[in-house]
Amino acid sequence: MQIQPIWSNFFAKKFNFQQFRTTICVLIFASFCFPHSLLAQETVSAKPTGQFGGVITATNNGVSIIPSFTLGRPALLFDLSLSGERFSFDPMLRFGMDGKPWSFVFWGRYKAIKDKRFTLSLGAHPAFIFAERIVKVNGKEETMLVSQRFLAMEVAPTYKISKRLSMGLYYLRGHGFNPIPPDNSNFIALNTVISGVPVGGGFTMRINPQLFYLKVDDDSGTYATSNFTVSKPGFPIGFQGLVNQKIKSSIPGDDLIWNVGLLYIFSTPFHRAK
Repeated sequence: MQIQPIWSNFFAKKFNFQQFRTTICVLIFASFCFPHSLLAQETVSAKPTGQFGGVITATNNGVSIIPSFTLGRPALLFDLSLSGERFSFDPMLRFGMDGKPWSFVFWGRYKAIKDKRFTLSLGAHPAFIFAERIVKVNGKEETMLVSQRFLAMEVAPTYKISKRLSMGLYYLRGHGFNPIPPDNSNFIALNTVISGVPVGGGFTMRINPQLFYLKVDDDSGTYATSNFTVSKPGFPIGFQGLVNQKIKSSIPGDDLIWNVGLLYIFSTPFHRAK
């Protein structure tokens, strides 16, 4: 199902895309430089106090947080994370291959429970979905980049059964602040994570099958999805694939959604300056 963002009054004037793209590039560059600046200032502690990292994905089909929604065309995804002992800031920036923004999600997360077997993570975010629309300005039609705005929260308990196997639940509740629906969405999933499966050459596979229920306003449906990630410790390049199958649903969209992606993975520990 292709996400179709709608007009809202988020922007009061024509969007300056060139200036916006330059600003985003500067922010991303600054994010990469930020942990190194912290490292340079560290003078006392030898133990890292946090970590900056992320995954940059080039994919043939941009898939949303909810796998039944897609951009419907190739995309470039930035999943970044600046984390400490319990708190993390996890921005998700999605662009089309033409450089135009698709969606920005700014997660704030807190690990309420964190032990060897059981973890409970709580999170919330504002989100913005962008699209070009033809709108009337002073009686004239103009093409503008407009935004649909959302606020959401998540609850994610996870239990680690063994070194390679864990299971958990994931609940996402979203609300839109727009003149036209969707207004409310509920997403609940049963997750299984199988990690460290050898595939040769030092690479391992992470398999994440998921059964989920989705309700968007008055429509609802059930789906089965699985995400496959192949990577190698210490090696920055990985591969990813996703398959999402509709089981029964009144929500408009494709019965089968899939994508493949090339990953660039990075991680840098940092120390808090004294």
